[in-house]
Amino acid sequence: MSLIVKKFGGSSVANAERVFNVANIIIEDYKKGNNVIVVVSAQGDTTDDLIAKAKEINPDGVSKREMDMLLSAGEQISISLLAMAIEKLGYPVVSLLGWQAGFVTDSKYSMARIKRINPERLLAEIEKKHIVIVAGFQGLNRYDDVTTLGRGGSDTSAVAIAASVKADVCQIYTDVDGVYTADPRLVKKAKKMSEITYDEMLELATLGAQILNNRSVEMAKKYNVELEVLSSLQNKPGTIVKEVVNVEKMLIKGIASDNNVSRVSIIGLEDTPGIAFKVFNQLGKRNVNIDIILQSIGRDKTKDITFTVQKDQRKETVEAIEAMKQSLKFQDVVFDDSVSKVSIVGAGMETHPGVASKMFEALFDAGVNIQMISTSEIKISVLIDAAQSERAVNAIHDKFVD
Repeated sequence: MSLIVKKFGGSSVANAERVFNVANIIIEDYKKGNNVIVVVSAQGDTTDDLIAKAKEINPDGVSKREMDMLLSAGEQISISLLAMAIEKLGYPVVSLLGWQAGFVTDSKYSMARIKRINPERLLAEIEKKHIVIVAGFQGLNRYDDVTTLGRGGSDTSAVAIAASVKADVCQIYTDVDGVYTADPRLVKKAKKMSEITYDEMLELATLGAQILNNRSVEMAKKYNVELEVLSSLQNKPGTIVKEVVNVEKMLIKGIASDNNVSRVSIIGLEDTPGIAFKVFNQLGKRNVNIDIILQSIGRDKTKDITFTVQKDQRKETVEAIEAMKQSLKFQDVVFDDSVSKVSIVGAGMETHPGVASKMFEALFDAGVNIQMISTSEIKISVLIDAAQSERAVNAIHDKFVD
């Protein structure tokens, strides 16, 4: 007998037919004698619809606290409907909101972090032989206010539960049947992998591969939770994410592209010590996530600093920099939203020279110009024109993957 945590995204429960499909997947494992805890996202486009309703009331933006209260309703709908389907099929089930399942978070509305999970209720329901359905993406802070965990929060909820109840496996069901060497919608030759390490999956998730939330992978690695990525629509094995995998001949494990990128440049900064600190310290105080950074060689006692941020943080970033113009004495700040970040990831890169050269050769052959470069032990990222993103990914895939 195993304790299994399953997570289903919004597309998996988008309508009644799919709700019953998910119910049957859950019941199959329950019938084998396993204990099952299920985390569910809001149905289909429910979250987007709720955001639209909020904008109808206040186009200028509602408070993050009230938005969290609104958005948490989406998961409440999906967990109750799934529980009803399981009841109809004749099996014992109980649905729980995040706070009922013991989720305690900090108070950063819309981007809350899990502080702890009190698993007593979950374990008590398991002891009663109930299938437990939990609302993902939400918790309760110290003020007894509902909070949400941000994009991909249901993945994080599932992994957190798996860690707290010491589950044997955490299965993440998506609209693809595993982790591929590239997005199969963009690259027809993409291959599904049977295994991938936490570090490789974390890099891919962070770099734009929309399979797993990067916070969930980080948590899985920290608490050694074995993940399996698989499809809710196809009954076949998926991809296992774990600490150590079988050695494969593949030099790189995956290629990711991210179009949610904006390039920001500060032109004509004083070429003096501490300038970069002043810029990024202020942006850090505003919780702006900085990615690739490029600083020019000083000339005429000035230099330029260019970096990338997520598009939804670009406006705030530019406003923050312009507010520092008097103290920093720079000439101008400019941005470009028509860029894309393309990355390769693989643990084998660290011990194989020439990987960067091979990647750059693929881009050269495809006529793709590189604007910025960033590297680590297991990844290389380049910033390119967004219009060339798909061509670049296919060219790199053809170069590296047989």
